[in-house]
Amino acid sequence: MQHKFFESEIESKIDLTRKNIIRFYVVNGSSTIAELAKELDLSVPTTTKLIGELIDDGFVQDFGKQETGGGRRPNLYGLNPDSGYFVGVDVKRFRVNIALVNFKGETVKFEEGIPYRLENTPEALNQLCDIISKFIEDQEKLMTKIHCVGVNITGRVNTTSGYSYSYFYFEEKPLSELIEERIGVRTFIDNDSRSMAYGEYVSGVAKGEKSMIFVNISWGIGIGIVMDGKLYYGKSGFSGEFGHTYVFDNEIICHCGKKGCLETEASGLAIHRIFLERVNSGSNTILQSKIEQEETLMLEDIINATLEEDVLSIEIIEEIGNKLGRSISGLINLFNPELLVIGGTVSRAGDYILLPIRSAIKKYSLNLVNKDTEIKLSKLGEKAGAVGAGLLARERVLGISS
Repeated sequence: MQHKFFESEIESKIDLTRKNIIRFYVVNGSSTIAELAKELDLSVPTTTKLIGELIDDGFVQDFGKQETGGGRRPNLYGLNPDSGYFVGVDVKRFRVNIALVNFKGETVKFEEGIPYRLENTPEALNQLCDIISKFIEDQEKLMTKIHCVGVNITGRVNTTSGYSYSYFYFEEKPLSELIEERIGVRTFIDNDSRSMAYGEYVSGVAKGEKSMIFVNISWGIGIGIVMDGKLYYGKSGFSGEFGHTYVFDNEIICHCGKKGCLETEASGLAIHRIFLERVNSGSNTILQSKIEQEETLMLEDIINATLEEDVLSIEIIEEIGNKLGRSISGLINLFNPELLVIGGTVSRAGDYILLPIRSAIKKYSLNLVNKDTEIKLSKLGEKAGAVGAGLLARERVLGISS
C-alpha cells in the first residue's frame, strides 16, 4: 500500500521523521533504538513509538536481540526489503531494459532487450509507456508496493524540472509528468550515463571510493561524475556531455548539429560507420554474409565479432579505444578521480577496448595525476542503467541527496 509520506509534496513533521528513519536504515543498515534515537536527535520513547508504527506498516523489521559481550541485549531493527519497490527503466536506441529494485537496493527482477526503437515521436512515447505499464502489471501482488519509477533518456535531461530536451520535447508538460499520467505511478527522469554511473557506484565496481567517472560508450558517449560521494549535475542538470566536446578537425556532422565532436570519431556510431566504410572498400569480416544479405547490422554484431576475433572489428575497436583514451586522459588531468569505469555497449569488448584506452591514458595524461586512478570495466554491464534508475527513484522518494 502506498503511504502518504511517500506521495505528498507537503510533509508533516511526523511523516518527515518517519521518512528520516527509513533513510537512516537505507544508508546505514540495521541499528538499535538507542543508536537511531541518538543519530536522529530524538527521545528513546518517541523513537520506540515511531518504530512500532513503521513495523505495523511493514517498513521496519525486528531482527531480535543483538549479540553483546554482556548485560542486557537490545533488539536490532532494520528495513524490510519487501516493504516497497522501485522500477528503473533504461531506454536504449533499439531496446529497453527494466529492473525492479527493493527498498534495500537489491535487484529483484531484470528484463533485458525489450524491443523498442527510440524516436522523437508521440508514438514512440506511447509505446514506452505501454512497456513500463506492462512490466508493472506483471508484478501482480508487488504492484501496489511500487512507490516510484525512474526513466533514463539519452541526451539533455533536467531531472529537477522533469524535461528532456533531446527526446519527447513536443508538449508543454514535463516528460516525467507525461509518463506519470499514463502509467499511474510517480515518475522521475534522468540522463542515461548519470544513472549508469550511480548504479555502478552503489552496486557495481566501486568499493568505498568517493570520486568516480563513468564513461558510457554506446552509440554515443556520455559520462557520469561522482564527486565526494554525490552525483554531479551541473547548474542546469546537463553535466556529462563528454561526447560533444570539440576534438577532431573533420567535416562529419554530429547529431547535435556541430562538427568535430568526440562522438563523430570515437563512439558506437563511429564504429558502425567506419566498419561499413572499410567493408565497402574491400576489407573482409566474418559479418560479410550478413551485410551482403542486407540484414540490419547492429553495434552489438560488431562487438560480438570482436569477441570472436574478427580482425577488422578488433582493429576498429582498438583505434576507437586509442582516440577515447586521449580524451579521457584530459578528464583524469582535470578531475583526478579515484576510479574511472568504462561502461556501455562497447565495454562488452573487454580488453580489446580497455587496453588501448589504458595505453593512451598513460601516454597523454600526467603520471603524477593518473597513478592513483584505478581503471575498471563496468561490473553491472547491461544492468547498470536500469538498476541505477531504480536506485535513483528510491533516493528521490526518500529525499536522499545523491
